[in-house]
Amino acid sequence: MMDQFLEEVVVKQKTGFRSVLIALSNGLMVLFALFAFIFLNSTINAVFSVGFSLELLLPFLTFGICLGGAIYLFLNKDKLNTEYEYTFTNGVLDFAQVFNNKRRKALGTMNLRNIEACGMVSSGSFHRYISMPGIQRTHWFLNREADLMYLYFNKEGNKRIIIIEPSEQMRKYIKGALSQGAWQEN
Repeated sequence: MMDQFLEEVVVKQKTGFRSVLIALSNGLMVLFALFAFIFLNSTINAVFSVGFSLELLLPFLTFGICLGGAIYLFLNKDKLNTEYEYTFTNGVLDFAQVFNNKRRKALGTMNLRNIEACGMVSSGSFHRYISMPGIQRTHWFLNREADLMYLYFNKEGNKRIIIIEPSEQMRKYIKGALSQGAWQEN
């Protein structure tokens, strides 16, 4: 018997707005860093020439805000270019989030035999499960217009539902690995 293995990466389909947002965040990061340097330089010159006074509190505060903005944008700019990776291996599904094709964050591993219900988001069964009280919802997809699939399970008494966007081939593998009765059509 051969192993079943399939790995796929989900990328954002419409990238025009996201490309503009990435360029804008990079520009703002440089601008914030430049303003922080200018405010720090002028404040230090004023301290050395006149001495410290309360009038210099505003430039120090502005320096801190600009530096904080530059650091925040630097640390979070990779999150604008996010992809999801699904790996199916013999009934086990691994999830990962990839930032800017550089950093990979493992999200979890799931044995598909533990899934209580699974189906397409467009089905009526999804609406029954998603409207349950106390359910935790996790979105691991990027394109809302794609054929989305849900995975419903109980973990340590917590009801959870994960929404993903697998390809047709991945859906076939998932369907084949589910326990009997877990696939929901309506």
